[in-house]
Order: sequence, then structure tokens, then C-alpha cells
Amino acid sequence: MVMQKSADSKQLLDSVINEYLKPVVKKVDTDAYYAEEYLLELGRQGFFDSKGYSKQEVIEREAMLVGKTSELCMTTGFNLWCHLASLTYIRNCGNEYLKDELLPNLENGEYLGGTGLSNPMKYYSGLDKLHLKARKTRGGYTVSGNLASVSNLKGNHWFGIVASISDGEEIMAFVPCSAEGLKLKEKADYIGVNGSATYACRFTDVFIPDEWIISREAESFVDRIRPVFLLYQAPLGLGVTSAVIEAMHKAPKKMGNANIYLSVQPDEISGRYDLLKIRLQELLEDPNLHDRIQEIMRLRLDVDELTIRAAHANMLYHGGAGYLKHSHPSRRLRETYFLLNLTPTVKHLEKELSS
Repeated sequence: MVMQKSADSKQLLDSVINEYLKPVVKKVDTDAYYAEEYLLELGRQGFFDSKGYSKQEVIEREAMLVGKTSELCMTTGFNLWCHLASLTYIRNCGNEYLKDELLPNLENGEYLGGTGLSNPMKYYSGLDKLHLKARKTRGGYTVSGNLASVSNLKGNHWFGIVASISDGEEIMAFVPCSAEGLKLKEKADYIGVNGSATYACRFTDVFIPDEWIISREAESFVDRIRPVFLLYQAPLGLGVTSAVIEAMHKAPKKMGNANIYLSVQPDEISGRYDLLKIRLQELLEDPNLHDRIQEIMRLRLDVDELTIRAAHANMLYHGGAGYLKHSHPSRRLRETYFLLNLTPTVKHLEKELSS
């Protein structure tokens, strides 16, 4: 299905959100429910299509999808980001099998994808060692090692990996969760984002055929896709902040409307939010994102700082009601702490920007 290039697409997105995401938001938070059907429906309705669109049109649309989803549920917004990151890998690789055979199914709602690049991103910043090792074999590679956490996974999903080979180089590959020798162990003990379908992944001589290879020069490929990888994270926080601004304006005016005496007010949050939206839009429209990686990292860090400021203020605005286990303010606070620890984390970004 070709996505409509008109205002009708906004109405269609609202319809998909209302039918497939809104009814399950509470289950995502309380029961670690994975909103897979919402993500698949976005694909079925054409929201992941790239054929017939410019790169800029695709990037702007997909950033909007992350923001709109995160206004309602940042956990699902994060799952969506994982899938969009995987699309970014395949769209930018030179592997015709992945582009011709797999990409259409990732875009049309048949399959979903994950990132698997948390460890490599830290490795290329000097913060960690690479946890997967590859050995060249007939027709491909065998990979062994462990990844502590990869999100948006399920039996028929695919995800990206980077593994070192003996000559000191790295390969990047796209791997199905059903690959022989790959074992997944669910991780659901977080204070938030338990509906993110996150798993520890153990590779034991997993055969990676050549047709699954994204790049044999992983570092340069990761460097190429990193701007979009990072840029799609900013709408996670902006979506939460937008929802918080609305919630603060609607907060009950109890105790003589004492909220007006708090040091953080919704109008202040709203003003900073608008400025960040302008910065994001300006970057989304730039075809030379690679030259602006420092600005993208600064934007992501500034979004993180505003989002946590807004989430804390929202808790205070709602008083005791905000501290109920499954309240809207407490969910937003927990989601925000996850955002601050999403690779690249706040400390990772601070390190990169100080060097």
C-alpha cells in the first residue's frame, strides 16, 4: 500500500493509534504487553513505505511517527524506533538480497526489526568491548557471544549485529530471531518499558550466510547511519514532553491552586519544547546530516534534559495522585528515566560532546 501524500495520512494515523494502541497502553505498562499489532498495522497501512518517496520525506514521516506514538506510550515509541533503525540499516546497505527480499516485508507489516547496536555504539566510542566474535567459514560466518539486551524481538523478527573477526575488522549483519544456535531470554524486571520485548541474546556458532551481511566494513557503515539512528530518538522525549504539558494544564486545581507557586510551570516547558521542535525540524530537512552529528547529539541531550524536567514537574503538579503505582505521571517519569539510559546514554553523549 502506498502512503498517501496528504492530510489524510494524519487522520489515518490517528485512527490506527486509537484502534491498536490506545486500548492497550495500560497493559503495556502493567503487564509488560508488547504492542506488536500496532507496529504491524502501521506497516500494513503504508507508514513505513520508502518506494516512491525521497529520503527526506521518509525521515520526516518516520520521526513524526515516533513522536505521535510516544505522546501516548513511549515504550511503544521505543519499539517503533527499533524497527525504524533496522529499516535504516537495510535501506543504506549494498546487499541486494536484503533490499529486494527482506526490506519490502519489513516495510509492509510482515516482519519487524530490532537494532542490536547498543554494544557496538559503545564500542566505537571507547566505552565497551565488542561482545560478538565472527569466524569466516564457507558461504558466510559463524558468530558467538552474548548481547545483554536487544529490544523489539520475537520469533519472526530480525535484528542488526556487529561482530569482530580475527583480523581486527568487524562485520555487520541482519539476523532472524529464529536462527539456529541463537537463544533468547526475556528481560522483564525493569521499572518501566517492560512491554519493549527485550531479550538477552546468546549466540553459539550461529551461521550468518553472506546474504545476511549488511557490511564488511561495520565501523564506516555505523558512522554513516548514526545521524538518523540518533535523530529518530529525539521525538521519543518530545512526545513525552508534549503529553506532560497537556497533563500539567489539566491537573486538578487543588489546595488553592498551589501549583502556580511551583518553580517549573507548563508555559516554560512549552516554550523550550517549541524551540527543540524547531531544531529537530531544521535537521530533518537537511540532506547532509552526517556533517551535523554534533548538533544531533546536542539536540538529543537537550531533549533528555527537558523531558526529565517536565516529568518531574508533572509529578509535583499531580501531588499524591501522581505517586499511585500506575498513574500517568509515574509512568511518564519511569519512561523518561529509560530514555536517559537509552544508548547513547546521557553520560555517553556528555563524553562525546566534550571530546
